[in-house]
Amino acid sequence: MSHSAPASPAPQRLILASTSPYRRELLSRLQIPFETISPEVDETPLPGEAPEALALRLSEAKARAVAERHPDALVIGSDQVAVLDGAIFGKPGGHEKAVRQLQTMRGRTVNFFTGLALVHGASGHRQIEGIPTLVTFRHLTDDEIHNYLRREQPYNCAGSAKSEGLGIALLEKMEGSDPNALIGLPLIALCSMLRNAGVSLFA
Repeated sequence: MSHSAPASPAPQRLILASTSPYRRELLSRLQIPFETISPEVDETPLPGEAPEALALRLSEAKARAVAERHPDALVIGSDQVAVLDGAIFGKPGGHEKAVRQLQTMRGRTVNFFTGLALVHGASGHRQIEGIPTLVTFRHLTDDEIHNYLRREQPYNCAGSAKSEGLGIALLEKMEGSDPNALIGLPLIALCSMLRNAGVSLFA
């Protein structure tokens, strides 16, 4: 009498709660199937909320918003704030605000703090971590700032700089545990979370 091998479990559905092309490109490096869905979350800080607490809350809120609609999935949420002297430097949205941000940050060290969450839709189980990256900006001239912004137009990036592009030339040094965190998705921490959730990255 022959015995068939037990069926292997179905692969876990994975959703990235973001429409960011930067986060999508980073997650694709892990070579596992995933979908992207916009979380539609209000990103307004709460009164008196610390910047790091904001990033952690929003990363979980984004993941939970999608997980509630897709209970069969593991959902990744991420959010980043740039913090200097306790103040948040968000996405500038335009040239003049980006100029002011870079003028304030030149010669200074800024904490690009990234919140990461992995939420299981069915069980509600969550993993949350905050990953700081300390970035020291060069003593930039006004001409360098204006010329950089006109060339790269990083107006949808917290802190007005794309470190994965020409923005790296604005920087003096970076200190952190994961170079991907600065771009918006800390892959080292995410791999650990996925393994904890039973996802095999080398299947």
